[in-house]
Amino acid sequence: MPRITVENGPSFEVEDGTKLVLALEDHGVDILHRCGGNARCTTCRVEILAGTPTPPEAPELEILGKKGHPDGQYRLSCQIRAHSDLTVRPVLTVATANMDAGPRPTA
Repeated sequence: MPRITVENGPSFEVEDGTKLVLALEDHGVDILHRCGGNARCTTCRVEILAGTPTPPEAPELEILGKKGHPDGQYRLSCQIRAHSDLTVRPVLTVATANMDAGPRPTA
């Protein structure tokens, strides 16, 4: 089972193939996801500090580029399936954005 470690936060194991955004939310990590996991808003972006996430697909690359993040520093947690250990840092949080998390992404 992959282990997810959050910078300055918890570390936990998840079932192989779990969406990263759901793993984070289900383990109490403060993260936004305003579009419901559809790669449209970039609010669920994370910085990958260690590990190798699943490769990005075209919709994710396109929206990250449009929102000013084309360099690959960030990934959308709604588009990553946990297949290996990862260490991440959420970029936007409910607390810092002062808004609700958004609709729960589908599994």
